Amino acid sequence: MPDAAQHAEAQRLLDLHKGDAARTYDVVRQQFMVLQQRSQLLLTLATITLTITGFSGPKMAESGAIARWGMAIGLALVLGALILLLSGLRVKWLSQFDAGSPEATLAEAIAYRDRKTAHFQAEIALLAAGISSYVAAVVAYLLKG
Repeated sequence: MPDAAQHAEAQRLLDLHKGDAARTYDVVRQQFMVLQQRSQLLLTLATITLTITGFSGPKMAESGAIARWGMAIGLALVLGALILLLSGLRVKWLSQFDAGSPEATLAEAIAYRDRKTAHFQAEIALLAAGISSYVAAVVAYLLKG
């Protein structure tokens, strides 16, 4: 359900585009495209992390407890980010939003965008923590020599 700020944003967009709902919907559609593209980037980073582990993981794990734990924690966090990312891939088309008026419909789409953005920020936090832990494992491995 949209809040007052989302209704205000919808009204500002409509005012900016002189009431042209089609142009305003296009702005929101482009924002969804940005979220999708960035989610694709996170998916790529998570995949790379998991792939590298297949090649170098056993050797790193042999180097000591710090590398083992760092890698294990990092992989768990990256996997968590990946699961969260995949759970957010549900598709809801802009044409499915219909709250009766252009402003209310835009506010509904903006509320959905904001929820997807919050979901994305949680994905970033998990992935960043996971990759940081993983890099710490790599550093421990390299220092062990």
